[in-house]
Amino acid sequence: MKKVFLAFLSTATIVTSCFTRTYASESPDGIVAIVGKEIILNSDVEEQELMFRMQFPDAKREPQLRKRLVENMIDQKILLTKAKIDSVTVDEKSIDDMAAAKFSSLRAGFSSVSDMEVRFSRPVNRLKKDIHDDILNQQMVDALRRKRFHDVNVTYEEVMAFYRKEKDRLPRVPEEVSVSQIIKYPEFANSARQEALEKIKAVQEKLKKGSDFAALARQYSEDPGSRALGGDLGFVQKGELVSSFETAAFALKPGQVSDVVESRFGYHLIQLLEKEGNSIHVRHILSIFDRSRTDEPKTMELLRSIRADILSGRTTFAAMAGKYSDDPLSAKLGGLIKPSSGRPFIEVASLKPELQQIISGLKSAGDLSQPQRIQPPKAEPFFALFLLNSREPAHNMTPEHDFARLEELAVDGKRQQLFSAWIEALKKEVMVQVMSDI
Repeated sequence: MKKVFLAFLSTATIVTSCFTRTYASESPDGIVAIVGKEIILNSDVEEQELMFRMQFPDAKREPQLRKRLVENMIDQKILLTKAKIDSVTVDEKSIDDMAAAKFSSLRAGFSSVSDMEVRFSRPVNRLKKDIHDDILNQQMVDALRRKRFHDVNVTYEEVMAFYRKEKDRLPRVPEEVSVSQIIKYPEFANSARQEALEKIKAVQEKLKKGSDFAALARQYSEDPGSRALGGDLGFVQKGELVSSFETAAFALKPGQVSDVVESRFGYHLIQLLEKEGNSIHVRHILSIFDRSRTDEPKTMELLRSIRADILSGRTTFAAMAGKYSDDPLSAKLGGLIKPSSGRPFIEVASLKPELQQIISGLKSAGDLSQPQRIQPPKAEPFFALFLLNSREPAHNMTPEHDFARLEELAVDGKRQQLFSAWIEALKKEVMVQVMSDI
């Protein structure tokens, strides 16, 4: 654990954040260091130390934590100063979008703007600016690092040299599986569907008579995440929304409102605000289906029928996932669950216990589970079929079996060495003055 949180300190991320200022110490503030035209305050360091100790409890036994934090903050300020000197440019529109989305997410956690202002001890306009500036600074530093190190690579000989040097310290590769899924949410009773439809039709009539969309969303929408924001979902990428909602939304022109659109959540009225390539800025009004009135036996029977057709050879799992699965991301991949890493394998230990138990019953590639009812802790239940594509047992890393992993680790190590040397060189270009002993 000690190596984990000390290694974390070496990552090039902006460590100052407006979201932690309210946790700062009440002790008198002061300047800890000056980096170019940037300053690091004592309160900044204390905020980072507190948040770090919350994330890594073992850090309480690390006497050099404050010193390492300050050194890391100095490095980030140097990078930011260098980015400004080099006139690094970033996509301002993208930053505005990310800042707006971050503020919307933050705002959703408070009953009113005034409550949020009290919580963060600053007016809302200042809070918005802090969010925007933090994201801008991070994007500038990231752009600078990408420009400097994006083309770092290693030869076969370098990978093998890395392996020989680090062989005894390399992490053991955990057991992994490649799994595909078909997800189905329970069908709703006709009475629940009709009731939701009547509600959304009533709202639609108010819109036709000239009522404001955002005002109606605040009053009538049953989406708790966007209702307080006038139904605003911010910018979303193609492929992130359920298919019926996405198809209707992308077909709209800016300012246009859709007809009633059905999804597994209920009935929607959608207004397109902006469209940029594969991104759209939308808001909606949702009339949800009564989740106490579902036909679970019907959903289970559908999955049994799908399973029988797959086992008989009349169809394939991929075809059924594309046709029936309610998970849009995996459905487009024939049901394949693809982690954020981009690799098709998932660590078994990272799966929830219920799913681990299901997967453990699938012994060989091609094994297909029985239909399963899954009840997430804080979400609606769903039904699923799982297909085991392949299983990789836990093992020690070797070039023969894990060359891609070793290559990635070797590249990361080389980048870190180059980065450390670069930082030391930059310190000769940027004035750094530490005001007190840290």
